Amino acid sequence: MNSQIQMLGGELQDKARIRELLENWVLWSDGGFWDAFSTLWHEEADMSSTWCVASAREFIQARKAGWERGVSILHSLGGSTIDVKRERAIAMTKMTISQRGEVHGVLCDVLCYGRFYDFLSRVDGVWKLNRRRVIYEKDRMDPVVPGETLQLDPGLLQRYPDGYRYLAYLQTQLGYRISGPDRPGMRGDAVEKLYRQGRGWLEGAPLEA
Repeated sequence: MNSQIQMLGGELQDKARIRELLENWVLWSDGGFWDAFSTLWHEEADMSSTWCVASAREFIQARKAGWERGVSILHSLGGSTIDVKRERAIAMTKMTISQRGEVHGVLCDVLCYGRFYDFLSRVDGVWKLNRRRVIYEKDRMDPVVPGETLQLDPGLLQRYPDGYRYLAYLQTQLGYRISGPDRPGMRGDAVEKLYRQGRGWLEGAPLEA
């Protein structure tokens, strides 16, 4: 019984530390605390989103460069589910991406709802990110000033799936190159593949390229 209690206590501690890491990711990234932000990642970690498919180091540099240009990308977190198996973990966390920028001369806000899907491992007692993927569920775009009229290009809008259609549209207007229409969504092959990779990670499989 005591050993079971100790195991449960250890798992709860691991989950609490991972949740703290996830919260620090948002606060340090959105607040521009780049030195602290860089400590959350393993040396060979990588990141994939609508606008960036790169190593964690390259992602941090790009995020910092955008911050210095005044790019406004903010995140909010909801609940998490975290699976820990020995020195590895998978975390899935509800989140919202909020980005502001001009679209055809109209200042707009985009809200994108989805989940962070994270691959983590513990080295020397410290949990860090090996990989972050984003699952995009739905999004919307609204003019910041009520009553302003916004006309979107239907052809450009239809290039991207429902989960991040308006986010991608805004980002193209800001000069970002969208990484492709194959980001994981709420359903489909891409998200099922991601779940399989997560199960494999917990069983000791290497990360696929």
